[in-house]
Amino acid sequence: MKAAVVVFPGSNREGDMARALTQATGRQPSMLWHADHELPAGTDLVVLPGGFSYGDYLRCGAIAGRAAIMDAVRAHAARGGLVLGVCNGFQILCESGLLPGVLMRNANLRFVCRMQHLKVERNDTAFTRHYAKGQTIEVCIAHGEGNYEADDATIDRLEGEGLVAFRYCDSAGAVGGESNPNGSRNDIAGIYSDGRNVLGLMPHPENLIDALVGGTDGRGLFESLASAA
Repeated sequence: MKAAVVVFPGSNREGDMARALTQATGRQPSMLWHADHELPAGTDLVVLPGGFSYGDYLRCGAIAGRAAIMDAVRAHAARGGLVLGVCNGFQILCESGLLPGVLMRNANLRFVCRMQHLKVERNDTAFTRHYAKGQTIEVCIAHGEGNYEADDATIDRLEGEGLVAFRYCDSAGAVGGESNPNGSRNDIAGIYSDGRNVLGLMPHPENLIDALVGGTDGRGLFESLASAA
């Protein structure tokens, strides 16, 4: 697996992401700058990490979605290449047109930083093969604009075509109610593109890969990607 991590002004999770990828794949990812125009030859996976790209001015991810490197990312995705966007990366994927919908202010208008359980909706994708379908995992969240919203037709299509990747849930796997930290429509925590080669999610699996820092439930995503190469 040859991975590349895109760094924008204001990114702050690129180091965590690089560590998770290196642990899973055995090789360090390339680090790309937002002003670059091309991906390294042979790139399998492009990752947009968390943070506050461009200070979250205008809208979260809106300026980054128009950065020079994103033309290459869109072309990579159109060829069937893998793309992962986490937190701010998810916002960038929506703003760049690679995923539908938008991430709005949390329903309580407060920044939320805590451990969070997720339900794995399917395990037949390049991102989830090392999980079980319906498995409950615990990772972490840290966002102020994680409230996923889309028009009714888009939500119906995501649900009908199995493009919801993860949902917020409680420790028993129950979805809804107080287990939803931000008001996200249908408790959606992450979604796939039509070809399921692009994944955007708000929680941070890259921070839960080592038992020393609270758990290893995030490791399955990166192990899935490593085995998909």
